[in-house]
Amino acid sequence: MTTWTAPAAQRKDEPFTGPEREMLQGWLDWHRQTLLTKCAGLTAEQLKTASVEPSNLTLLGLVRHMTEVERIWFVVRAAGLTPPGPLYNTEDNRDGDFDDVADADAEANLAAYHAELPAADRAVADLPLDHEFTTHRGDRMTLRWVYLHMIEEYARHNGHADLLRERIDGVTGD
Repeated sequence: MTTWTAPAAQRKDEPFTGPEREMLQGWLDWHRQTLLTKCAGLTAEQLKTASVEPSNLTLLGLVRHMTEVERIWFVVRAAGLTPPGPLYNTEDNRDGDFDDVADADAEANLAAYHAELPAADRAVADLPLDHEFTTHRGDRMTLRWVYLHMIEEYARHNGHADLLRERIDGVTGD
C-alpha cells in the first residue's frame, strides 16, 4: 500500500511589469503556489502536525483556512454568489478550518483547495478592480482591496507555513 503525499506545486515567478490586474493576480497565484510548495511531499499525518504547544497550527489547517478565505472573499463577498454550505464545521466551531484537522481527510482537503482557486478566479473574472460591494459588517470595499488583502493574508500564513515545514522535516526556502 502506498502512502499518499501532497503533490508537487507548480509555482511560476510573479510578474515584474504589466497591467495592475495581471500583477495582482500573478502575486496572488505565486502565494497560492507557495503554500502548496510548503505542503509538497508530506504525508497526511505530517500535514496534521502542529507547531508547538500551546499552538495547534498545522499546514493542513492553513490550507483549509485559505480554502475558506478564497471562497468567502472572492465568491461570496466580492461576487455576491452563494456556494453550497460551509467547507468545514465552522458553524459549531468558528475556527473549525484550523482546529478540526485530526480526523480530516488531507487528500480531500487539498483537492478542495485546488478546486476553490479557479472557482474564486472565475467568480471575479469579469468584475473590474473598482467593483464595490458591502460586507457582512456594512463596510464598502473594492475588489482591488480583496486582492491586496488576500496577498497579505497569504504572505502572513506562508510565514507560518515556513516554520511548520521546517519543524516537520527541516526543509526551508521560499
